[in-house]
Amino acid sequence: MSVRSSFVRRRLLPTLGACTAIAIAGTAIAVSVPLSPDPTDPGPPTDPVYGLAGGCYTLASETVPGFVVRDGDGYRVGADAADATKFRMQAAQLGRFLFFGDDSALIAGEPGHAFAALQATPATDWTLTFTDGAYTATSTTNGQQLGVNRADGRLAVTDPGQDPEAGRFRLAPADGCADFPEAEVGARGVPLTTSPGEVRGFIDAHVHMNANEFIGGEIRCGEPYSPLGVTVALQDCEDHEPDGLPALLENVLSHGSPFESHDTTMWPSFADVPSYDSMTHEQMYYRWVERAWRGGQRIMTNLLVSNRVLCELYPLRSNPCDEMETVRIEARQAHGIQDYVDAQYGGPGRGWFRIVSSPADARAVAASGKLAVTLGMEISEPFGCGLRNGAPLCTEHDIDAGLDELYGMGVRQVILTHKFDNALGGVRFDQGVTGLAVNAGNFLGTGEFWKTEPCTGVAKDNPIGNVDQSTAELTKSLPPGVTLPVYPDGDACNARDLTPLGEYAIRAMMQRGMIVDIDHMGVETADSALKILEDAQYSGVVSSHGWTDPSNYPRIYKLGGFVASYAGPSENFVGEWRAAREDRDERYYFGYGFGADTNGFGAQPAPHEDGARGVEYPYSTFDGGTVMEQQRAGTRTFDFNTDGLAQYGMIPDWIEDMRVFAGQDGAQFIDDMSRGAEAYLQMWERVAR
Repeated sequence: MSVRSSFVRRRLLPTLGACTAIAIAGTAIAVSVPLSPDPTDPGPPTDPVYGLAGGCYTLASETVPGFVVRDGDGYRVGADAADATKFRMQAAQLGRFLFFGDDSALIAGEPGHAFAALQATPATDWTLTFTDGAYTATSTTNGQQLGVNRADGRLAVTDPGQDPEAGRFRLAPADGCADFPEAEVGARGVPLTTSPGEVRGFIDAHVHMNANEFIGGEIRCGEPYSPLGVTVALQDCEDHEPDGLPALLENVLSHGSPFESHDTTMWPSFADVPSYDSMTHEQMYYRWVERAWRGGQRIMTNLLVSNRVLCELYPLRSNPCDEMETVRIEARQAHGIQDYVDAQYGGPGRGWFRIVSSPADARAVAASGKLAVTLGMEISEPFGCGLRNGAPLCTEHDIDAGLDELYGMGVRQVILTHKFDNALGGVRFDQGVTGLAVNAGNFLGTGEFWKTEPCTGVAKDNPIGNVDQSTAELTKSLPPGVTLPVYPDGDACNARDLTPLGEYAIRAMMQRGMIVDIDHMGVETADSALKILEDAQYSGVVSSHGWTDPSNYPRIYKLGGFVASYAGPSENFVGEWRAAREDRDERYYFGYGFGADTNGFGAQPAPHEDGARGVEYPYSTFDGGTVMEQQRAGTRTFDFNTDGLAQYGMIPDWIEDMRVFAGQDGAQFIDDMSRGAEAYLQMWERVAR
């Protein structure tokens, strides 16, 4: 068996320790919208509403002669075309727009009042319709109509039925509009397209793009997108101000001390965040994901994630703590991102971000050069299958109903045990201080601490560790008189095996053609799960981010499954790739993937400690079709050599760094990585229903 790295990955679990501490005019006209990368696309959008995205226009009334112009704190009609305010039509969502003026003000509307806003707010979000050659704008927040006051010619907001004709406008193409603020992508060229016969591109098998909604929805700073743009999506949390000192969770997770500080400014300076080790700031803004796609990524498995215990411990929340409800919220947001990207590209289906639910759809999307986004789930109590004092809190009926709901959402990859034991099986331990914190959470969630037994095979669980003076603080979240158990030295495995309900869940997933992700299963639970899959010769099995014992990898490969390593330091990942080449089964197509776990409270790859520069900008993607430059957002320029993987757009830079690190094996490394998407697709195709 090949020797794997001993690199210790920081995951969701340090959060528990931190949380417990916190708890004590015209119709169709040409527009400047980015074209779809799909070569079969018919060309520029022609829909009179969707096609406005990104275009530059002046606005004229059909009721009062003249064009709209800024006038004091509002707008009036009556200017000639040369003096009219020019508006960048910034898509806020499908059919919705911000009127961004050449003076950087936006048309805003409140009941009875239209005014010039200096920043985007919900009042600047307008839904447009097109009828008989004219446009009508209604406030997305309150449904009132933008129109012209016939008495003084000023723009006003009224009930739609009050004077419908006063709300009819024409748009005329113009030049000289201001650019709406946005993060740059830093990529030039056309994404690679391939034949559906063999997709080439990278795969991230484990990431959390919608984690801003998990653990109550208030634990992260920033969002993957906002209809109001980057200045709203990437602003720091108010509870971090001033100087980051109140941000206890961020300080404990990222710095190991509650008394740290950070510059709380995200857009536009991003002085301190995002960073490779910042655990509570958004790292998957959609433009950063776009850069990863343009850099060669073709599949992304977006796992919907949450944790009830952490949610109940954290003092701020806007979402319920029920994990399945959080999954629903995150799934809706994922589709909202797809619609938002479509809106930027001129209409439904035109964007590069495509949520797929079958391998055939994923293959078609990836082959066309777009990003196929598959959905997965990683929660601690799937289908409500918690555990309390040894008694399961779900039934077989709950499992079937939950899987049917997930399948209907498009979820195809499921982790059945995550961080805490549940009614389906035992979890793989976290080690050291993290293990102590998670064990405390296991007690709070289930009424029991982890039970261990001597490991009997090659596979080992992580050592939990025992409480000492430096870790005694972790016990304060426990009820009076309850203390963490003392575990014997040496190898110990979770005594909890796959339960009958867990076996039922795996067989039910197989019946639906779903993918069993064995990461986070304890040694006994993973072994029993793999035996069921081996008896059925079921290929739909993955280790999505290296959170299983390495001795399971050959068993996964023998089934025709897929392995992705955690996106750690280049030296660790390249070593794990070399080991995977030894473990692979020659009967199956081989490609390698990564699981970045971004937004999941997992530290990302740091810059090299010795200051080595593995990435020389600009560089070309593996297919030679795209030139990757340093990515800019606001006033900050990101450089992998000094910043590490500070945000998701630097995934291609990390891969380039590993290519250089691999030396004479660099070409083989890139070849195997670019075959990862195809290997995952072939695994999925063998089991899909």
